Amino acid sequence: MGRVTVRRRVLRVRDGVPSHRPDTLAAEEPMEIRVGGRPLAITMRTPGDDFDLAAGFLVSEGVVHAADDVAGIRYCAGATADGGNTYNVVDVALAPGVAAPDASLERNFFTTSSCGLCGKASLDAVRTTAAWSVAEDALRVAPEVVTALPDRLRAAQRVFDTTGGLHAAGLFSAEGEPLCLREDVGRHNAVDKVVGHALRSGLLPLRGSVLMVSGRASFELVQKAVTAGIPMLAAVSAPSSLAVDLAEESGLTLVGFLRGASMNVYTGAERLCPLPVA
Repeated sequence: MGRVTVRRRVLRVRDGVPSHRPDTLAAEEPMEIRVGGRPLAITMRTPGDDFDLAAGFLVSEGVVHAADDVAGIRYCAGATADGGNTYNVVDVALAPGVAAPDASLERNFFTTSSCGLCGKASLDAVRTTAAWSVAEDALRVAPEVVTALPDRLRAAQRVFDTTGGLHAAGLFSAEGEPLCLREDVGRHNAVDKVVGHALRSGLLPLRGSVLMVSGRASFELVQKAVTAGIPMLAAVSAPSSLAVDLAEESGLTLVGFLRGASMNVYTGAERLCPLPVA
């Protein structure tokens, strides 16, 4: 299995004084996702929870919607010239009757750890039809629960404490209780790992839950929340304009700049109950 962290010798300068010391870095390795033996995508990720990552990726692409849609997931032996296993190639077998991904989804290039949807031909191609609607979700969350989520997310980040180089995605209940947390060098990978865990546990759609992410709220993260049936997405940084557009179209509550006791609610403010006084 790949390592989550690696050690490197660095030159550290503190107050003008140089010294050499070992440093711990977050690992980043490519992972190829195959479906039925056919390559679909390559993503740069932090090793760990790879099967969840592959499953969550397929949820986001609208390929699978339930645990029964997946017959199995395995690492591919013979991934190297000498027949060894790098644990960097994962093959997903779909259940009988589940349609294979459309050929147009194939990405014959690397998906970077910072952008899961770079290279998509058009917005229409990424507006995946969700299996569930989040617009009618009855979730209601107290504002003080939402403002407490960044600290709860940070407290659960184990690898970040040693590297300072990982994003996190956490799934929380309406009461702010943590349900699942995953870390990765890529925001989109961390979310896919959370969604994949939910799929493999038979928990989709994730009604009545809140997804908290450590970075900004991009279009792709809103899409991933919607396709998983999550009605609220909260981020510590800013959303993009397309993220707000998609959240509004989908009926998702989108919160950004969630820091301390402050937040910006861009869409779906009615789910904050009671509403803050203007």
